[in-house]
Amino acid sequence: NFGLSFINAKVSYIGFVPILEYFDIGLHGTDKFIKRFLDVFVSSIILFILLPLFIVIAILIKIDSKGPVFYISKRCGRKKRLFNLYKFRSMIADADKYRKELLKYSDSKDIFKMKKDPRVTKLGRFLRRYSLDELPQLINVLRGDMSLVGPRPFLLEEVEKLDTWQLKSLNIKPGITGLWQIRGRSDVSLYRRIKWDIYYINNWSLSLDIKILFLTIPVVLKRKGAY
Repeated sequence: NFGLSFINAKVSYIGFVPILEYFDIGLHGTDKFIKRFLDVFVSSIILFILLPLFIVIAILIKIDSKGPVFYISKRCGRKKRLFNLYKFRSMIADADKYRKELLKYSDSKDIFKMKKDPRVTKLGRFLRRYSLDELPQLINVLRGDMSLVGPRPFLLEEVEKLDTWQLKSLNIKPGITGLWQIRGRSDVSLYRRIKWDIYYINNWSLSLDIKILFLTIPVVLKRKGAY
């Protein structure tokens, strides 16, 4: 069974009866502490350095189109815990109410994404091109909702469509970047994305996180898979 190859299990016995027990694989103990320390330390420094840029982007958004500076979206975190994900608004106000009408134009069958989404503003295209719209997610990292590196955060409607083996990607906090980001971002299929996420969970190390963070920089600058 393909799904079971991703699930950790052990056999225990009640009398002579074998019982298959599934157990959670994520980050625990020292690993969890180290990852959280890296998240808080690095995100605090980046937020402090980029504060002037935050202010400039906020002003430009208000000039460019009507609506709030931030776009807030409900996402599923670790163990399906819902949280508010923050982004700089890159679309018109109330863009979500047009989403259902645009589903048939999605460039992917797995999840909704459009290379030429008509709801995206002129400034929004620029922000997305260089992933500047995602900078407020550093606030999510400080709050403990997300990590700098991890699986891509899912919408609740996306989680409800996942197979059992795919749910393992929810065993740790979602990240701003990850293997899915440096392997193609929006051009990566849902299936490939989740396989990379699970590989990351199974092979996590501090050096892997640092490597992914550094590899994210050229990917963002080259605008690979950004739309």
